[in-house]
Amino acid sequence: MTVNLVLCDDHPIVLTGLEGLFRLEQDFQVLARCINGEEALAAVRQHNPDILVLDLHIPGPGGDGLEILRTLRREKLPTKAVMLAAALEEDEIVEALQLGVRGVVLKELAPQLLVECIRKVYAGEQWLDKQLSNLALEALLRRETAGRARSGVLSPRETEIVRMVAGGLGNRELAERLGVSEGTIKIHLHNIYKKLKVHSRLELVLHAQANKLV
Repeated sequence: MTVNLVLCDDHPIVLTGLEGLFRLEQDFQVLARCINGEEALAAVRQHNPDILVLDLHIPGPGGDGLEILRTLRREKLPTKAVMLAAALEEDEIVEALQLGVRGVVLKELAPQLLVECIRKVYAGEQWLDKQLSNLALEALLRRETAGRARSGVLSPRETEIVRMVAGGLGNRELAERLGVSEGTIKIHLHNIYKKLKVHSRLELVLHAQANKLV
C-alpha cells in the first residue's frame, strides 16, 4: 500500500529535505512539490493525494496554510492535511483543528516524528504533539464562556460516550461496549459535536479535558 503525498513549503531546501526523507520510506510516494498555496491546491485537485504536507505560514498566491484548509473543506476534497510550522500561536492550532487538519508537527522535531504522524493520519488517526496539545487546551480554557455548552447539556449516555472517546475507544469499540450499532454511535457523536461546538475527535477530547468531563 502506497501513501501518496503532495508537499508544500516556500523553501526549496525544506522541500528537498522532505522529499529525501520520504524516499527512504518504501511505502511513500511524493507526487508533487509546491512552493505556494495556489500550486498546492492545483496539485491536490490534479493528483488527489492521500496526504498534503503543508507549511502553515506559506506566503504567496493561494493563501496561507489556514486558507488552504478552508479551501479543502469548502471544495470537500478528500485529501488529509498535515501541518508543518516553525512556531504556532494558540489560536492558529485551534482554528487548524476546527478546519479539519489531521496532524500538526513542529519543524524543530525529529524528522521521524513527521513520518510517524503521516502514518497515523493515513490510518485514520490524528496527531498533535503534547506541547501543541497543551497550548490548544489552554486556548480552549480561555475561550470558555457562560454561553458555551457544558456537561449539563449532554445526556448521561452522551457524557459516557465522551469519556470513552477520551479514553481512546473507536466507534466499533464504543458500539460493542454500549450494545448498539456503529451507526447509532455516529449519530450520538454528531449530536455531541453539535452541542459542544467541536469539529473533530481530538477537539472533543480537548474540550472534555477543559471542562473536566474526564
